[in-house]
Amino acid sequence: MTDTAVITPAPQKTVSRLAHRVAVSSLFFTQGLCFASWASRIPTFQQKFQLNEAEIGGLLLALPAGLMVALPFSGWFTAKFGSRVVVLAATVIYALTLVVIGLSPSVYALLAGLFVFGFSGNMVNIAVNTQAVQVEALYSKPIMASFHGLWSLAGFTGASIGTMMIGFELIPFWHYVIITVAVLIITAIVSGYVIKDKGSVSADQPVFAKPDKALMLLGVIAFSGLMCEGAMVDWGGIYFKEIVHAKKAWIGAGYTAYMCTMAGGRFVADWFTARFGMKKMSQLSGALIAAGLLLSVILPYLYTAIAGFFIVGFGVSSIIPLVYGEAGKSTTMSAGVALGAVSTVGFLGFLLGPPIIGFAAAATNLRVSYTIIAVMGLTVTLLSSKLKQ
Repeated sequence: MTDTAVITPAPQKTVSRLAHRVAVSSLFFTQGLCFASWASRIPTFQQKFQLNEAEIGGLLLALPAGLMVALPFSGWFTAKFGSRVVVLAATVIYALTLVVIGLSPSVYALLAGLFVFGFSGNMVNIAVNTQAVQVEALYSKPIMASFHGLWSLAGFTGASIGTMMIGFELIPFWHYVIITVAVLIITAIVSGYVIKDKGSVSADQPVFAKPDKALMLLGVIAFSGLMCEGAMVDWGGIYFKEIVHAKKAWIGAGYTAYMCTMAGGRFVADWFTARFGMKKMSQLSGALIAAGLLLSVILPYLYTAIAGFFIVGFGVSSIIPLVYGEAGKSTTMSAGVALGAVSTVGFLGFLLGPPIIGFAAAATNLRVSYTIIAVMGLTVTLLSSKLKQ
């Protein structure tokens, strides 16, 4: 198949590769900061609008709905206009939407704001990962995971700031104004160092091209990995409460262990990938997910379950950076379109994972559900054996 679109970086004679890396790293950080800032104030909105668990659950669907709608358009815009234009514009919209969310006078306004937040967030995601692929090409080693590590670090930072704002009893609007101003300042500072690529679309071929077998394989690996990630995020605390029977103070211990290694693992994953290759690293990631979950299932006690979640975090940490990095090197379509295709398949796993866990748990119990997710980890390992490198 011939190229459907080519994004050609303009000559960057006066800007060092380090400057490009810092700029893109900053954009990953601002994206994570915006998302964590919203998430940290969910209880505030629940209290403000007097929402029960079912109602807040329905409200939260607006964000992934916006994200899903944006998936095909994100790759299209990135291919058409270039990742620099899209990432800078979408980051500004993403940050400003936070302020709109903070101003929401009703649940319906909040629903609309979250939909736009999800839509613009995915625009940022595809474009910034396209930038990351181009920056990585300037180096002779993998660096993709470090970008995603900064997103995770921003998550911790945003959650901490949110906790502090709640302590100061600052309403979400002013909290979000502070975050938005910081994001806009950072974006303005680094905008001159973002790689200037120009999108171009072939006149005789559509941008919405069907993924080839290689990209579909990456998509299914992402699906399996994100299914595991979704299960850990949504059900980790419940597993410790219902299966491990942890005391109240320890219910979040497993999730904390998972998040620490998931974030920290991304800062060392590039070194391991450079040393052992993408294929072996992906196989190891799947094996770690399966091993950690099975340890938690077979020995559902406090310390063994914490150790299991700790191991799962390392396994999950590398999968998406590895998949995105490889998808961005596609020779059959532009980086943006390839990333959009893989993200579409992968994100379905993140959405389907938690409900599948719930249905399986209702029919049996959470130990059986987590065994199913362990199988998805093994699936990552098996599918990764088909990768070329």
